[in-house]
Amino acid sequence: DLKVNEVECQTHPQLVCWPATTRSLVYPSQQILHILRPCVSALTGLCFLKISQSINQQLDKLEEELNGQLQFYNGLLEKLRILGHQQDINGGSDAVADSQGGQRPSSGSPLYNGPVLPVLLIACNRESAVRRSLDLLLKYRPSQDRFPIIVSQDCGHRPTREAIESYGDKIILIQQPDLSDIDVPLKERKFKGYFLIARHYRWALNQLFQKFNHEAVIIVEDDLDVAPDFFEYFSATYPILQSDPTLWCVSAWNDNGKANLVDVKNGTSILYRTDFFPGLGWMMTKELWDELGVKWPRSYWDDWVRAPEQRADRACIRPEVSRTRTFGKKGVSNGLFYEKHLKQIHLNDAYVPFSKMNLTYLLKEQYDPVFEQQVQSSQVVSIIDIKSDRLTKGNTYRLIYHTKDNFKKMTKALGLMDDFKAGVPRTGYKGVITFFYGGLRIFLSPSNNWKGYNPSWS
Repeated sequence: DLKVNEVECQTHPQLVCWPATTRSLVYPSQQILHILRPCVSALTGLCFLKISQSINQQLDKLEEELNGQLQFYNGLLEKLRILGHQQDINGGSDAVADSQGGQRPSSGSPLYNGPVLPVLLIACNRESAVRRSLDLLLKYRPSQDRFPIIVSQDCGHRPTREAIESYGDKIILIQQPDLSDIDVPLKERKFKGYFLIARHYRWALNQLFQKFNHEAVIIVEDDLDVAPDFFEYFSATYPILQSDPTLWCVSAWNDNGKANLVDVKNGTSILYRTDFFPGLGWMMTKELWDELGVKWPRSYWDDWVRAPEQRADRACIRPEVSRTRTFGKKGVSNGLFYEKHLKQIHLNDAYVPFSKMNLTYLLKEQYDPVFEQQVQSSQVVSIIDIKSDRLTKGNTYRLIYHTKDNFKKMTKALGLMDDFKAGVPRTGYKGVITFFYGGLRIFLSPSNNWKGYNPSWS
């Protein structure tokens, strides 16, 4: 509240003068940003506003400057978050080189103590695939006592059984006893394999939880490679899974985990919540099996799990960079998506000591407010902007979709998976797909009036 003469006011670039009675009220431009526009449209003889330049030009310029500052600080926060993850990694890794040139935790690692987390490997008749999977699991396993490997074989295929038995007491072999033919509806005969797999899963999981009395299990199939920190990842996330009832699984897989869609250099320690059940190397608890086992489906178990009736608004944890990669071009799915997508998933090759990190940020009450703020504060851009290489690297940006067709066009243009299961897009959380593209962190998100997943989009 100052007295200034008219000439001083007119020539000052940062002031706007609003004569009231005998004095001029002078405000910095930022303080009146929210009141100027309505005032301009409601001028009367009692309100005389003198501005040396066009009011709209000044406001537009100011808004542009403020948006630029917001993007700068968002980018800075993202860089600090990544730096924090890297310091956690470099500050004292438990990994040491093994005799085979791989990485494994040192003897002082917390991986050697803690609850038992068995690995259930589902096998059938792929002898070479079983060997490849078991070789990697055994290479990276830090403790046989804490991470027993139980191979459940279906099919009665003798060469595969002999391959499994050749590992001796390093693993436990159980065999699904019911090898009888299975009744399949005529129109689904070509999908018979999915019925056999569902039957096998039911039997094997009952064995793990009812016969062996384990409290949780890590499930893999015989066509998966695992990362050096596979066991570390599941060991560190298990307490989070236990403590948050809004979580129901931890997965090692990122459906959009191609090397050009993830931050391979700085993002290996970043973890997310997702509404989409990823599978392909995942952990569940006995409590969840008690809920699902009694109503387990006869076929297509993974799509059944993704239905709203089973998911019940719960989420999974998934990594930025996958800890598993499938090499199963041949199998029941006949290589579906393999050449186009699955083959290109990047498998993490750096050991991340998750057990030394504070992962409580994944708990819903902590995760959701931060996630929503990141999405809402990110600059809205277009596909053209993203592909133009003119956006600032390291910043976060928001790409908005409004319809199913709109979503599919955007995902195809960017190389993302474009399908839905029960209305949920792959890796989606609250409708948002988070990915990394050309040095940019992108949120592909619905508009702010999003009402939830629409199963008809599947």
